[in-house]
Amino acid sequence: MNRTELLPLARNKLANERTFLAYFRTFVVFPGSDMAVLKIELFHTVSIVGYFFIAMAFLILVIGIARFFYTKMQIEKMVK
Repeated sequence: MNRTELLPLARNKLANERTFLAYFRTFVVFPGSDMAVLKIELFHTVSIVGYFFIAMAFLILVIGIARFFYTKMQIEKMVK
């Protein structure tokens, strides 16, 4: 492969990593903010929503990991 073929592949790999980091950042923020909502005594009626968003955070993490490895496999197929 020459340089003109390698540069787009490198950009795709870096974009894939940035996308995964965005999913991970979302995963980290969701439980943190939801725990704050659950700790506030005034919001007893929205505690179910807080637990729902904590579950959503883990779903977002799983989707991010799956997408990262799927895209990584697709990029490696382009190299071969």
